Amino acid sequence: MEMKERAILLLLTLLNFTHIMDFMILMPLGNYLMPYFNISSQQFSWLVAAYTFSAGLSGFLAAFFVDRFDRKRVLLLAYAGFLIGTLCCAVAPSFEFLLIARVVAGLFGGLIGAQVLSIVADLVPYERRGAAMGMIMAAFSAASVFGVPFGLYIANLFNWHAPFFFVVILGSLLVPFLIKFLPKMDKHVHEGAENKIGPVTLVADVFRNSSQLYALGLTASMMMGHFMIIPFINPFMEFNMGFSKTQTPLIYMVGGMLTIFTSPMIGRVADKLGKYNVFVVLILASIPLIALITNLPHIPFFLVLCITGAWFVVSAGRFIPAQAMISNVVPPERRGSFMSFNSSVQQLFVGFASVLAGLIVVKMPDNTIDHYEVTGYVSIGMILVAVSVATMLHKRVSRESSQHLPVLAQ
Repeated sequence: MEMKERAILLLLTLLNFTHIMDFMILMPLGNYLMPYFNISSQQFSWLVAAYTFSAGLSGFLAAFFVDRFDRKRVLLLAYAGFLIGTLCCAVAPSFEFLLIARVVAGLFGGLIGAQVLSIVADLVPYERRGAAMGMIMAAFSAASVFGVPFGLYIANLFNWHAPFFFVVILGSLLVPFLIKFLPKMDKHVHEGAENKIGPVTLVADVFRNSSQLYALGLTASMMMGHFMIIPFINPFMEFNMGFSKTQTPLIYMVGGMLTIFTSPMIGRVADKLGKYNVFVVLILASIPLIALITNLPHIPFFLVLCITGAWFVVSAGRFIPAQAMISNVVPPERRGSFMSFNSSVQQLFVGFASVLAGLIVVKMPDNTIDHYEVTGYVSIGMILVAVSVATMLHKRVSRESSQHLPVLAQ
């Protein structure tokens, strides 16, 4: 990988870190926000879902115009709006205000992920894209190993507002570097000018193309499988398992620390052994870990860290080959639009998973949560669906590759 590519990927990884931390930090704050605002588990799940639903809507609408503009400009505009929305979260005086602020942050945040992935796909050839995606996905690890534990620490030290202030300050410091060092990304505008199509045709083409439908289905099933159990891990560990507020951040710290090292390795292995093969191994490995986490007996905390750490590794790892496969189902001049569709589906199904988990889980009078194991069973079911969809996508793109069509994939 060239130095220029590495520098750009580092900037995008740092941007992703702030973006992902803002999204991730709300979920472990459930044991702060539910007592603070005196809200139910269902209301808390709507706080999580508010961001994802609005992000899904903006991602869908953006699909109709993002490929007409320089990706750098779109990314910077979206990031500025996201930081303003996060600032509103930081100063929220009530549940209703925070809910609206999450919607605002999501409207702009929904544009960020798709633009980052589109820039990476435009910048790095498919043969090396697994490693590049591994570096970008390391932002999830960094947000887990540093962002979430540090956010919880300053929430303990000050109050729950503090983590959002931290994201705003860090993001504001990053903006000048993005402006200076991120290059213009408008080659796709000129090369695909003659192929621009209208909104109706754009949507119709997605539904006519089996590879794109399978790619979106893969995203939907992965998000449902992953985020069924995420929002209530922290409340479960504290209120049900009896671990303290100083212990539970270690779950994210250990898991994130492991994935900082494993994510780039998984990306390189996926490039060598095939994205599909690595994806299937990792996603199947997550099934027994999900069953353990959601049916956890009273065991020592270090064993909990071993189980959750392994789950973090395989969960983060499976997204790397999956994103590489998904990014390659369309040509560059259509990639921004499709990745916006994909981001929209991703955010919507994260929201659906959070709401469904909130409907399943019940907060008891003593703040413990009931029926958490049911979310684990639903998660496992969605993971099996993801394996099936990935297999159909792999067969489809392999057939197209053998017929010398434009879409190539391993």
